[in-house]
Amino acid sequence: MKKKVILAYSGGLDTSVILKWLENKGYEVIAYVANVGQNEDFEAIRAKAIATGATKVYVEDLRKEFVTDYIFPAMQGNAIYEGTYLLGTAVARPLIAKRQIEIAMKEGTNIVSHGATGKGNDQVRFEFAYYALMPNVEIISPWKNQEFLDEFKGRTDMINYAEKYNIPIKASISKSYSEDENLLHISHEAGILEDPSMRCPEEIFSHTKSPQTAPDKETVIKIHFKNGLPILVENTETATSISDPLELFLYLNKIGGENAIGRVDMVENRYVGIKSRGVYETPGGTILWKAHRDLEGIAMDKEVMHLRDGLIPKFAELIYNGLWFSPEMDFLMCAFYKSQENIDGSVTIALYKGNVTVVARESSASLYNQELSSMDIEGGYNSVDCKGFININGMRLKAHNLVLKKTQPYDWREDE
Repeated sequence: MKKKVILAYSGGLDTSVILKWLENKGYEVIAYVANVGQNEDFEAIRAKAIATGATKVYVEDLRKEFVTDYIFPAMQGNAIYEGTYLLGTAVARPLIAKRQIEIAMKEGTNIVSHGATGKGNDQVRFEFAYYALMPNVEIISPWKNQEFLDEFKGRTDMINYAEKYNIPIKASISKSYSEDENLLHISHEAGILEDPSMRCPEEIFSHTKSPQTAPDKETVIKIHFKNGLPILVENTETATSISDPLELFLYLNKIGGENAIGRVDMVENRYVGIKSRGVYETPGGTILWKAHRDLEGIAMDKEVMHLRDGLIPKFAELIYNGLWFSPEMDFLMCAFYKSQENIDGSVTIALYKGNVTVVARESSASLYNQELSSMDIEGGYNSVDCKGFININGMRLKAHNLVLKKTQPYDWREDE
């Protein structure tokens, strides 16, 4: 009997060639297609997989789970990698891998395969998830297999292989850059974008209008949250009210894209030690992250916020590096979930030509005291108390200055 392998399959050139290559190596290939919001003809992909040699094809609609169990938790932790990237690709990979392992268990095999390259982050994200969810997994990673690398030295070899076995080649293979698309974002990288000094051509952007062509009128929406989770989006001008998580996120993507929201062009540090230039479009996520963070400002305790904020870089790094299913991630998630208790209320946002501007916020759990904050009303605050407070906390600064003068008599500031 042939060994079964579950292949994460996209229908593109790489995974189509890998499917046929695995079949020619003597495996029974079961193709698995994850729908995480990419704009694809999934029935056409199914048909192509069967025509290429797959004995069975799973097409899994994971969009709602992606929003509720991955995008929203990342938002609750305000996950941003290197201060810029909202982790659109990285957040999707653990879900894709999890379902692949579930299918492997259902099919009675421990062999899985993927088409991620040996220079990128996705190989790590997939394989870390595989090991975490199925410790006895056997992974076939063709782009790290010497026999495969000897056979396919470049794209031309893959095209010739596809033509030899009558595998249809999509016209998109002529694109001089690569893309990854899901509900949270679309990424553009490689090819002509590998020169970081070159501006990304406008025609590459597909999910957002340019600020120049976006409407000359702002769009105002209100997002409601409960325990840090978005539960309702309202647009009073269009009488729109959406509470379903998937539909809510799709709507934010739509209006965000129309208003040129969420474009990012950056050079990032890959896990494997290579710097990479990426161009991202994340319209709905940018709106949601901004609204959620603002609501925390009124409803989260100061010390909790500052402690949590110190964990954000590590949280984002764990997601980026593919460690969603790890003990350290479990630990952080517990802390973040606790921090989100009573992050309830609404945030009103104005969208205009690439800008996301918070204009108002309300919360039933507000820690904001208008009278206490007022510059015109005393509100129970005694300014005289600050004299002792400042004197006591200033004592260590005085002591430091005295020691400094004894040990370091030269003060560079005196030269100015």
